[in-house]
Amino acid sequence: MAWSVALAFVGITLARLYPDSYQQDGGAHYALTRWAFDHPWFFVKVWARPLFEAVYAVPAQWGQPVAKLVTVAVCLATGWHTFRLAEQLGLARPHLAIPLVWFQPSWLLLCSEMMTEPLFALVFVLALRLHLAGRVVAGLWTASLLILARPEGFFLGILWGLWILLDRRDPQPLWKRLPSTLRLAAGFGLWWLASVAITGNPLFILDDWPRDWDATNGAYGTEPFWSYALRLPEIVGPLFAIPFLLGLGLLLFRRQLGTLTSSFLLFFLLHSVFRTLGVFGEAGYPRYFVSVAPAMALITLIGWNTITGKLSLPLFTGTLGALGLGASAAAAFIYVDAAESSRDAWAIDATLARFRESPREVLRIHASHRYMYAVLDYDPKLAPAFTADREHNQKVLREAPAGTLVVWEDHIGPSWYHLEEKDIEALGYTLLRSDTSVLTGKWLKDSPGLFFDYGSGVLTRERSSWPGFGGPRTVRVSLLYKEH
Repeated sequence: MAWSVALAFVGITLARLYPDSYQQDGGAHYALTRWAFDHPWFFVKVWARPLFEAVYAVPAQWGQPVAKLVTVAVCLATGWHTFRLAEQLGLARPHLAIPLVWFQPSWLLLCSEMMTEPLFALVFVLALRLHLAGRVVAGLWTASLLILARPEGFFLGILWGLWILLDRRDPQPLWKRLPSTLRLAAGFGLWWLASVAITGNPLFILDDWPRDWDATNGAYGTEPFWSYALRLPEIVGPLFAIPFLLGLGLLLFRRQLGTLTSSFLLFFLLHSVFRTLGVFGEAGYPRYFVSVAPAMALITLIGWNTITGKLSLPLFTGTLGALGLGASAAAAFIYVDAAESSRDAWAIDATLARFRESPREVLRIHASHRYMYAVLDYDPKLAPAFTADREHNQKVLREAPAGTLVVWEDHIGPSWYHLEEKDIEALGYTLLRSDTSVLTGKWLKDSPGLFFDYGSGVLTRERSSWPGFGGPRTVRVSLLYKEH
């Protein structure tokens, strides 16, 4: 309980320090939940994921800060149930399962964001507890919800079916077990029924399938097969990596707790193959592994118990454990703080606060950054969407009515939409203000270097080296207004 209370404070503090997300995905998920009741088909969108929408839609009506606290609660519940699962498995020091989840760098990064991975992890650990407690049918119903949280739920559902077929606890022959695995399709069936009821289109899920989620689209490039292995410090932590690998090796050698090892290996192999081929929208983010963080935490705990079990001095063991957890926590905090794009919200808040001091009548809003819509509480669907086509975006702005406010920054605006501040001025917009900010981390001003690669690929094609991240980030936020 002490760990949960302390980490609740950590999560709430991070939600306040970093009001947006380290990626645009977090802002997109917020928008899809905030405006779901205005556009009911958001509840069954493929990219949005129905379970995420169902959990967050009501809290999002009170704004992004409240919705982010739901993620903190989800993460606290996941840590607690991982602890209970450690107790259930009879592991020594089960209380350490909670910090072993939370101090995974990618977990701490997402613990106060609006991403789908933590919710997936909660459903996963709940289903796993039921399954390992012998409540197999309840575990199947729960596991069927995984596909409603993230697309990996489809593949984990197949693995879950194999667990059922190979379960030595069940005296029934294989052919009698097979029908029970159909329960794993219940979640998708519920999704399909809801999509038909809301949209009237029985093919909605297929029609809404994201364009970059196919077997030929390499929109996010490729990396070597071993790229995720090199990013293990971001996934389990630079210090936790050793006990994790030890625990994984021991469990595989002893053929124990296959549900834990196979869950992690499924994600590792699946994403490694997809990243190598550049398919199914695979972007190479370590955050994907947050989905199976409970399994990784318990594997790490087994490795840690093995190491400390060889030490005969309790005082030395306790000191080593405290130092290890403290250093891992520091590394995870640095990782969160070094996420440069998370800081953009500070500059956006400052510029929009100045705009409110001398407001204009605003009939439409266009923005380059998702957080801008959240701050202004504006539904992006009320205006034509920008695309990667520069001419299309110019046409949208040119045809926008008088009273249109454009909020632009100099990172996503030029790179995604191929428009700069001067291009928007050339379309007849008046520059109201333009603020340049140099943003550094709260704790670390420069890059932490070697251990963390943060989203730019483990090997740069030019230097084959770790590029690091976390240095000062210069952001220019501009407000432009169409007078007539």
